[in-house]
Amino acid sequence: MRDTIKKHSDFMMTETDPSARSAFFIVRAKNTVFPGDARVGFTATKHTFKLAVDRNRAKRLMRDWVRFCDGLMAPEFDYVFIARQPILTATRDMGRDAMAKALKHILKKYAPKTPTNLAKIIKHSA
Repeated sequence: MRDTIKKHSDFMMTETDPSARSAFFIVRAKNTVFPGDARVGFTATKHTFKLAVDRNRAKRLMRDWVRFCDGLMAPEFDYVFIARQPILTATRDMGRDAMAKALKHILKKYAPKTPTNLAKIIKHSA
């Protein structure tokens, strides 16, 4: 698994950064500061999830889905995943499908058209 984003300033995104939405989460990407060593960050806010148990479960689910779809992540981006309330009712397969769809969207629309990224798109389109 990739390194995690730990500093608050690294979680900050702009409106022009690539993003994709799902019923379960929002994923935002921005160019990495460390080329070839992209990172991921997970967020579940108190505003959305009142209980710490729910925030932890949401982040645990997103980590599982990211591990499953790691091959769809471009090495040029840092990714931030923001949990949404319906994530608590999602099944593992529903979440993995939603994660794959969101990451493919970012990869196709925003990632540089390198041979590696094109191979990822072709490999996971089937």
